[in-house]
Amino acid sequence: MARDWKAEYKARAEYLKEYRRNHRKEDAARARARRSMGSIPSGYEVDHKDSNPTNNSKDNLRIVPRKTNRAKGARKTNAKR
Repeated sequence: MARDWKAEYKARAEYLKEYRRNHRKEDAARARARRSMGSIPSGYEVDHKDSNPTNNSKDNLRIVPRKTNRAKGARKTNAKR
């Protein structure tokens, strides 16, 4: 069966749009944290206390070690299963 290039291209374009949309939100959180808390040390990430990536208020952001932030995400992912 022949490959459906149009469908593959469309799927790839949708993936890239979603990827950019999600990473723009992450950049917004990092920028907000830098403005309110100063620089972010190497090996640290911005964490949303309420796990809502669209809530970039100063009170909802904190700077935590990467390992802690990734463990929080893993707990959330495994809880859905």
